Amino acid sequence: MVTLRALGPDDAPALTRIYSGASIRHTTGKTLTLDQAHEKVRTALARAAETPHAQWSWGILATDEMIGLIALRRRTPTMGTLSYILREDTWGNGYATEAVKHVVAFAFTTAGLERLEAMHHPDNPASGRVLTKVGFTRTVTSDRHTDDGTAVAYQVYVLPLP
Repeated sequence: MVTLRALGPDDAPALTRIYSGASIRHTTGKTLTLDQAHEKVRTALARAAETPHAQWSWGILATDEMIGLIALRRRTPTMGTLSYILREDTWGNGYATEAVKHVVAFAFTTAGLERLEAMHHPDNPASGRVLTKVGFTRTVTSDRHTDDGTAVAYQVYVLPLP
């Protein structure tokens, strides 16, 4: 079982552990430094204070330890995007699926969204399985360019309001 909670100033060390190793293989490919983690927390706290909310970020907790991060971004008044990352030593336990379910419920009720989108790297099919379990449907492939200009075909998923 996982719980979600708002990020706090003391979460930077946990974020550096989450954003390292195999967990970042399909993101930036670069580990997060402690200074970058502190900045990520500061940014999340500032966005949490904005009205109206454009972004929400939560720590994913299992057994009272932060093992991941999940975020919801409002892209239009009725559409949002979802992203998440888990520490690699916690993969395969259903934690991402549980966290996504919590955020989907929040998005369609509290945030008032009518549609969610998410994407994953093509070499990370486990993320696609998480999205499918929660009800997302794969729609298209979208090319995104890496820092070196290489195009990567990300899989895009959509979940309309039930």
